[in-house]
Amino acid sequence: MIVKLTGGGADTTASPLSITVAESAWKKRQKAPADALALPCQVEPAGRGNVRVTFIAPGLKRGETKLVALSAGRAKTVRVERRGKNAEVFLGGQFFTRYETALGPNKPYLYPIQAFGGKHLTRRWPLEEAPGEEKDHPHHRGLWFTHGEMNGVDFWTEGAKAGKTVHTNFPELTGGPLQGRIIAEADWVAPDGKRVAKDRRTIAVTPLTDNLILLDFAITITAEGGPLHWGDTKEGTFAIRVPESMRADKPGQGTLINAEGLSGAALWGKKSPWNDYFGPVGGEVLGMAIFDHPENLRYPTTWHSRTYGLFAANPFGLHDFDSTKKTPKSAGDLVTPEGQSVTFRYRLALHRGDTRAADIPGLFAAWATPPTVETV
Repeated sequence: MIVKLTGGGADTTASPLSITVAESAWKKRQKAPADALALPCQVEPAGRGNVRVTFIAPGLKRGETKLVALSAGRAKTVRVERRGKNAEVFLGGQFFTRYETALGPNKPYLYPIQAFGGKHLTRRWPLEEAPGEEKDHPHHRGLWFTHGEMNGVDFWTEGAKAGKTVHTNFPELTGGPLQGRIIAEADWVAPDGKRVAKDRRTIAVTPLTDNLILLDFAITITAEGGPLHWGDTKEGTFAIRVPESMRADKPGQGTLINAEGLSGAALWGKKSPWNDYFGPVGGEVLGMAIFDHPENLRYPTTWHSRTYGLFAANPFGLHDFDSTKKTPKSAGDLVTPEGQSVTFRYRLALHRGDTRAADIPGLFAAWATPPTVETV
C-alpha cells in the first residue's frame, strides 16, 4: 500500500503511526514509485471489513511530504502472552513487562518494567526486596493509573477504606513485528461494593530503536450508577515510581526536568506538556519521559513529580498544587455524568541517555503533531 505523509506543525522524529483502512484498500496491488520509502508494517483486523495498519513514520520537517510503500513485516519482534491472570510482553525474546492483576491489593499495574539489557526501570519495593530502597508509599507499584478522590473514595492509596480498580477482562492481546498491544478492562468499586465506574485501557509497546522504547497508554473511564466526581487532589493520576538510583534527591543521582527547563522540586505542580526523569541505572544513564496528549483534559497537565521518585501526570490537583492556596478547593474537580466517558492518553518514552541525547522535544512533537496520512 502506498501512502503520502505530510509533516504537521513541528519538526518531528520517527514515531509509530496507526491508520485504519478498508481491507480491500490494503490488498490492492500497487507499484511503488521510485522515490517511495519502503517500510514494513503490522496489519491486524479492525472489524467491519477494515484493517489497522501500524508503521514507524519517518522523521519529517514541518510541512514536508514523503511517499511511503508499506508491506507486511514478518518478524515476531514483540510477543504478548497470557500468563495465568496476567499478560506479559517480550521484546526480541526478552521479558519487558507484566500487566499484573493478581497481586493487587487494589489495582492492576505494569511491574516490573525491564529494558536495555534487563535493567529494572521501576522501584522494586513493595513487590520485591532490593538493597538500599526506601520503603515509603507502598501503593507506588510499577506503572499505574488511578486517582485519590472519586465520589469521595480514595482509589490512590491502599487499605480497608480505599476503593479498588478490579481487572475484569483482556479483550485483546496482540503481538507483531512492530508493536504489542494489551487491551484490558476494569471496574472501579467503592468499599461498600458499589461500582462507580468501568474502564477500558489500551497499552501499546513499540521498541523503536536499541535506545528507545515507547509505551502508549490510553484509558476511557465511564461513569456507572450515577455521576462520577473527580476531586481536586494531588494524589493521582497516571504514575510510575522510578528506580532509586534515578531519583533526583539523595541517595539518587538523577535529574527531573520539564519542557520549560524547570528542574528538581521546582517543577512540582507546574503545567507542562512533558516531564523527563533520567539518571544512572545499572552502570549507564537511562531515563523515562511522560508526554501529555494535547486532547487531554486541561492540557498541558499539572505534575505530581517528586524528587524522591514519584513521577505522575495529574490534571486535577489545581488547589493542592497551589502553594498559596488561593485557588479554590474545587478548582480541579470534574464531573462525568452517568453513562458518559472521559479519555486520557499518555506516552511513556523509555530512553538511553539524558533529555538532549534522547531528543525528547522531537519525540513529543512526533506524538503531539503527527503527520497526516493519505492513501495513494
